[in-house]
Amino acid sequence: MTLYDIKPRFQALLRPLLRCLHARGVTANQVTLLALVMSVIAGVAFALSPSPVFLIALPVFLFVRMALNAIDGMLAREFNQQSRLGALLNELGDVISDAALYLPFALLPFSSGMLVVLMVILAILTEFSGILVQTQIGKRNYAGPCGKSDRALIFGAWGLCIALWPSLLAYNNIVWCVVCILLGWTVVNRCRAALAAE
Repeated sequence: MTLYDIKPRFQALLRPLLRCLHARGVTANQVTLLALVMSVIAGVAFALSPSPVFLIALPVFLFVRMALNAIDGMLAREFNQQSRLGALLNELGDVISDAALYLPFALLPFSSGMLVVLMVILAILTEFSGILVQTQIGKRNYAGPCGKSDRALIFGAWGLCIALWPSLLAYNNIVWCVVCILLGWTVVNRCRAALAAE
């Protein structure tokens, strides 16, 4: 089970905005690049000055990023904007954005830098394994339990929690360990999908 399962409902809510953007000549690649640039800027700002204000705003930002990621795909599919460049930007943008947004958590008190780096590496591997399945069976795999949307929910919720209750910072590494386990499980599930298709 993963948040990706509710994506069709989320896309339906975004459809009026999608039509508006298309009418104004906005392209899928522009939306992808916007999400990437916003993520990198936010991540750098957080790294330079970790603050509760950023952590409180993080859930909202991650929601906007998820919306932009959904919109770029819808623009590409529904308005014939699919391209090889778009596919590259989409996949690279996701992993770069994840790294930019989640690596600064290593700078928080009671955080193990090694654990946070391991989390980011495993997050990249989840995306890589999903693409690997696509090369095997021709369809991208989004199996959970810790896909891109699920990671956004976890980090957004935890960021909000530690901003409101700073004493929870002491549990950072426990959360990171749990996320690493979920990410490893996700990689296994996605690879098993490729093997099951043989």
